[in-house]
Amino acid sequence: MPSISERPDLAPEEVAARLLVTPSALDELKLADARRVVTYMHPQLISAGTVFIHEGEIKGNDYMMLVLEGDISVESELPGNDGSLVVNIIGPGHLIGEMGVLDGSPRSATCTAVTDIAAAVLSRSALRRLLKAEPAVGARLLLAISKRMADRLRETTRKLRTFAQMNKALQQELQVVMNNRTARGGAKPKS
Repeated sequence: MPSISERPDLAPEEVAARLLVTPSALDELKLADARRVVTYMHPQLISAGTVFIHEGEIKGNDYMMLVLEGDISVESELPGNDGSLVVNIIGPGHLIGEMGVLDGSPRSATCTAVTDIAAAVLSRSALRRLLKAEPAVGARLLLAISKRMADRLRETTRKLRTFAQMNKALQQELQVVMNNRTARGGAKPKS
């Protein structure tokens, strides 16, 4: 789905609703529901270069954001003091912070605006208003968010299994190398 600037023939709210139902956002949500959800969101502009979410942040993280225009770098801190690693670059149609809108837990990554960003933000208080005023739409939104999070968890589990298999193979290789060294070191040289 094109961004807002690529669809000047559509109202920004309609573009936001269409972006909300894309595979990179909440493709389980129906367009009619997305149009209702968008009415509870507020626009936010972020300047290029701004770090607007910090990994581990515990205050002001009770919202999710739908990217309408621009690109965002998503980074994770490396263990120790080794800096960070860019894990994704996301653009229009992507969601950020869907866990935060549900539970307000610390942010799991740092997000930096690579370009100027136009976004639509759904706060937890707006989500509560939606649930009270339109419970069926709110329930379908929560189910779509839950499915997205379940899909991500399954993908993370798959990646962890792959990592564990690679780790096991490396340990086996290391053991072979160590056994070879021990065998060579224990043999007496020929005279």
